[in-house]
Amino acid sequence: MEITENAALVVVDVQEGFEEEAYWGARNNPDADRNIADLIDAWQASGRPVVFVRHDSDKPGSPLRPGHPGNDFKPYVEERRGKGRGGELFVTKSVNSAFYGTPDLDAWLREAGVRQIVVAGIQTNMCAETTARMAGNLGYGVFFALDATYTFDGVGPWGWTLGAEELARATAVSLHGGGFAQVVESRELVAAVAV
Repeated sequence: MEITENAALVVVDVQEGFEEEAYWGARNNPDADRNIADLIDAWQASGRPVVFVRHDSDKPGSPLRPGHPGNDFKPYVEERRGKGRGGELFVTKSVNSAFYGTPDLDAWLREAGVRQIVVAGIQTNMCAETTARMAGNLGYGVFFALDATYTFDGVGPWGWTLGAEELARATAVSLHGGGFAQVVESRELVAAVAV
């Protein structure tokens, strides 16, 4: 695995509101937060850029709405902001893709000459996946750190349900098999930038 010198880590929606189990239900991948923290530490230590994305929900009652404590980044993310030697960007959005936020992520990456990104965060099959898909469509080389994401059980049409782990696997198959991203483990990425 080859990670470019200026590959950007995009940390999507790692917010307190996702801890509200009564709202979301049970999650998968209890190791995700540790893996996200490890990626941020590795990226910052290597001098590579990190993008912190926050979802400002416009849905009344959402734990992620502005003004609600759930809108805040989880403490381990907040305490790492501003600590890296590389560039850093803070993006807010109200839709799934970090590329439809403020400021313009694509413009910032292009101005910095970044052509490769790593996506981590919450939820696997929602904002993390949508951001990875759009990055692939925009021509970026994308690594998707599956074990640095998590999601929740989902309900679809006709009463269909999928468990969180099934949804995560579906995301991995869709992204990897569809050519949107290379799905990897966070330890591979940490090792690649440590050399």
